[in-house]
Amino acid sequence: MPDSADAVLEGLDPEQRAVATTLHGPVCVLAGAGTGKTRALTHRIAYGVRAGVYRPSTVLAVTFTQRAAAEMRGRLRGLGAGGVQARTFHAAALRQLQYFWPKAVGGEPPRLLDGKFPLVAEAAARNRMRLERTELRDVTGEIEWAKVTQTTPEDYPAALAKAGREPPRDPAETGRIYATYEQLKQDRGVIDFEDVLLLTVGILADRPDIAETVRGQYQHFLVDEYQDVSPLQQRLLQLWLGDRDSLCVVGDAGQTIYSFTGATPDHLLNFRARHPHATVVRLVRDYRSSPQVVHLANGLLGQARGKAAEHRLELVSQRPSGPEPVFAEYPDEPAEAEATARRIVELLTPVERGGPGVPASEIAVLYRVNAQSEIYEQALADAGVPYRMRGAERFFERPEIRQAGLALRGAARAGANDRALADADGLAGQVGAVLAATGWTPQPPAGSGAVRERWESLRALVRLAEDFERARPGATLGEFVAEVDERAAAQHAPTVEGVTLASLHTAKGLEWDAVFLVGLTDGMLPISHARTPEHIEEERRLLYVGVTRARWHLTLSWALARSPGGRAGRRPSRFLDGLRPAGAGGAVRPGVTGSVERGQGARGRRPRGPVKCRVCGRTMTDAVEIKLRRCADCPSQIDEELYERLREWRAGRAAELGRPAYAVFTDATLTAIAEGAPGSERELSRIPGVGAYKLRQFGAEVLALCAGEAAAAPGAEPPGAAPDTTSRPAGK
Repeated sequence: MPDSADAVLEGLDPEQRAVATTLHGPVCVLAGAGTGKTRALTHRIAYGVRAGVYRPSTVLAVTFTQRAAAEMRGRLRGLGAGGVQARTFHAAALRQLQYFWPKAVGGEPPRLLDGKFPLVAEAAARNRMRLERTELRDVTGEIEWAKVTQTTPEDYPAALAKAGREPPRDPAETGRIYATYEQLKQDRGVIDFEDVLLLTVGILADRPDIAETVRGQYQHFLVDEYQDVSPLQQRLLQLWLGDRDSLCVVGDAGQTIYSFTGATPDHLLNFRARHPHATVVRLVRDYRSSPQVVHLANGLLGQARGKAAEHRLELVSQRPSGPEPVFAEYPDEPAEAEATARRIVELLTPVERGGPGVPASEIAVLYRVNAQSEIYEQALADAGVPYRMRGAERFFERPEIRQAGLALRGAARAGANDRALADADGLAGQVGAVLAATGWTPQPPAGSGAVRERWESLRALVRLAEDFERARPGATLGEFVAEVDERAAAQHAPTVEGVTLASLHTAKGLEWDAVFLVGLTDGMLPISHARTPEHIEEERRLLYVGVTRARWHLTLSWALARSPGGRAGRRPSRFLDGLRPAGAGGAVRPGVTGSVERGQGARGRRPRGPVKCRVCGRTMTDAVEIKLRRCADCPSQIDEELYERLREWRAGRAAELGRPAYAVFTDATLTAIAEGAPGSERELSRIPGVGAYKLRQFGAEVLALCAGEAAAAPGAEPPGAAPDTTSRPAGK
């Protein structure tokens, strides 16, 4: 922890220092990706507190995710500025709404809905409309957009036309569902997420006495990711501020990717017009990405058009030179996915074995829509690579983490009376000693899979303790437990090993050593329904966000067809025009370099021809059908007894290797084996999902099972294999 206000400024670059020391008047920070905006923001608050200009309780910092707010609070504590409120807009508004509701309205505040889907579905049913799940999601999104733009059900159709927004269904129908949904909420005394902001705005606007109470509490405001502010959030911010100007906003118009939720960069871009005397600081020193990645990012945004593009920031990398970005073209999606998995295996290869040794948690595969994830899940599973879906994981709800939390709380209460803590060295040592009682060991288990995942989860808690101890020397176990509880409430999970699979929108605010941007074809990026110039430019910014997630290794890839043998009618994303090297088509943009790979299909094979169902002869496109070599609804010729033997064998091998069962063979691959009953390595290798590596590892055992024998020992010759009669010189 810095021992003085001046010490807070140590290590800041000139622009970051300018942000930190400009404590009065409106301040606008235009911060490019990787330029240390959170560092500048937290050091500004800490410097103001340590210099005596700010009282911690009078500062409110707002951002857009619980994770970002929790990270900000942690940094502020480490800088000696504990007590500063760092919250999301919704969290700050909810506290005020709950506190002032009895005075402003009377009685208990209404209950907050857990989710909108059930009520929106009921509202649709009352209007004699039945919504499928995707339609339900679309209508719910439209209702949310209408509310954050302060649009009533009656005005919704006109507001759509004015905004140039293309609705997913008839606006009049959506407007009726919206009106019924609002009535149902009112009848049942419940509110939704957007109502929290709307009601807080209403109370502050209608009750000057309550507004003055809030303004007396909070006198200095800081807003992160200001380019993502909606009109409703901006209205709330104005009510918090009143006629004061102690406001600092941080944002990057080049990273505006949430306009579909009502976010707009206009508030950031027009800040100087609203505050003519504002100080504007530009952060362009990129500390995240290599010069090669930064060159590509600058070139991509350099082609942008529109108002946001006029304010783009030209980044300057502060890191050593790295590998060139790779542009890779493949004949079909399975080939693209399998090649991506192979490259990830290469990156994971430990340094002692001549590989880069990139941790799995530092690798990400990013795509435009979540529906693209399935084929990459399959490819990584086939390659035996652990992965995790970003947004689908609830770290603090895992059984081992709950058990660990109970054990840590018990040890914190027992204190010196807990024998497990007697010989522990420091906070991290104490946490490790407590977790040892749950079966955790400092050394990882062999292999991967569920056992390894459990170990990694607990190891993440130990690493969190190490970080906490470094930030707060002398911290007690009780203080660490409080930190864990706070993170759990905010779902701010520590890092867990496993390659990340995530959509580009979900990846915002994150970074990895190696990033694979996949499926980069016109129609996917930009997405087919992006038709206006504004929407096309937002799609370009989405790719820019993806590129700037990479620190070191970056691969951009696309497939010319969906399935093997399909018509190669796709073209690479138009956003890559002028950025790809000449060998990949298109001229090289000055200052932007890269390399290109033309994939020849999985494992170096030539592009595959059409895959036809072996039962009905129809050309197949579905990945699972291709693996089975028959249509899903065609009669199966599976050997049920063999299938059960294979499943039993797989379970044993998975337990032995410490992997999940799918990492040995997926269910689809087992089904294909049981249906084909291969009798040789050549026949077995023709089954999708049985690559060269798995053929060497499991081939003899699988062929023995197919022959009705017991599984051969690992490494044994397959049944019927000819003995090696090649003569060898003695001693060789």
